[in-house]
Order: sequence, then structure tokens, then C-alpha cells
Amino acid sequence: MEQHTLRVIARVHSDFPTKFGIPRQSGLVDSLRARVVFEPEFRVSEAVRGLEDFSHIWLIWQFSQAVRQDWSPTVRPPRLGGNRRLGVFATRSPFRPNALGLSVVRLERVEPDGALGPVLHVAGADLLDGTPVYDVKPYLPYADARPEALGGFTARTPRRRLEVRCPEELLARAPEAKREALLGVLAEDPRPSYQSDPDRLYSMAFAGMEVRFTVAGETLTVVEICSERQTEA
Repeated sequence: MEQHTLRVIARVHSDFPTKFGIPRQSGLVDSLRARVVFEPEFRVSEAVRGLEDFSHIWLIWQFSQAVRQDWSPTVRPPRLGGNRRLGVFATRSPFRPNALGLSVVRLERVEPDGALGPVLHVAGADLLDGTPVYDVKPYLPYADARPEALGGFTARTPRRRLEVRCPEELLARAPEAKREALLGVLAEDPRPSYQSDPDRLYSMAFAGMEVRFTVAGETLTVVEICSERQTEA
């Protein structure tokens, strides 16, 4: 089998230390913030010259926690309840022959950093903290936007959002700058699609916090928010 080596050019720094809770696609929660920090070899300001003129960028990255030696030609998309198989190339499943991901994110700014070089501040990223990035490309509206495109099985499974109930005294425990993003992530329903036990207590790590919640029907109720330090004590 012919093989090629890809070089990691950058890594993502996000509020998700684990996979649980990450939105299933980029752009679903625009209030999420992340940074793309280049590896030392690529911390060259000339390499991003002109990028600030684009509002969105493509990130090509690796599902670093889904790398496998073998692969399956079919997968079970969560959006179909996890009980129907489709071809892997007809889905965006992380379990792919090369475990590559593709995300379009909003570029807020390119910020020079004395130690880290040019840092890309982005919004709406669906990426785990530490995710390796293989390439960055500008998003081109005239070529990349296709309003007439068909959505396959995703068009037949309407996007659902939960009603989030979080007492003010609990929400106040979260950093103010992270509250909108936290509520947005919860509204997207972090649970695996096959789990629907209303008595189950779920726990999600986000931005240095542990968030515990239950879900009954279309309502998610936050029952606890505490810092990771508190959970370790």
C-alpha cells in the first residue's frame, strides 16, 4: 500500500479536554472559542500573510483518538440513532481509513505572540483540545458555498435542540465569558444518540469545569457545576 507522511503544522487549544460534549459539526455553537497554535517550525508570520482578510477558514485535522490500524466500510451514524449502517464515505464518522477531519470555522483574528508566533483565534470549532492540524486554507464563498447541495440522510433527520434549564446560582459558577458557549453546547445534546435514560446523570468536562446534568424528553437540566479542582479534592 502506498503511504505518505503528513506533518502536523499546528494544534488546537479548546475548552474540550475529552470528546464528550463536542458539537457534532463545526459552526453549530458559534460562541465556542479556540486557538490554533502553530508548531515551532511553522511559527512564521509570512505564512499567514493575508489570512486576516478572510472571515472563515478550513482546518484539516486528525481524529487523534480514533486512529486505528484497521477500518470498516460501514459505520453507524449517531444522527440515525446508531442502529443503521451507511458507507463510511457517506458519513463524517471519525472511524475512517485515515482518520482525517475537515472543519470550517470563523476566523476572529490573527494575533502575533512573541513566543508562539501568529496565533489563529477561531469561533465555532468542533475540536478536542490538542487536536493536530495538518493544513489551514481560506474558505472561499464563491467556490465553497453550494446552497443547492443535497444533504443526504442529514436532510431527513431534522436538527434538534434541547431546552436547557440551568439555575442562575449554578450558571454563576461558570466564568462569565464561557456561559453562552456552555449553554449552546448543552442545547446541542451532548449524549450519545442511543442513550435516553431520564434517570441517568451525565457529566461533561468543559473549560476547567465539570457539568452534571440529566435529560428528560426535550429538556436538559443542569444539576451541578463545579471546577475540576473541586472534583479532584
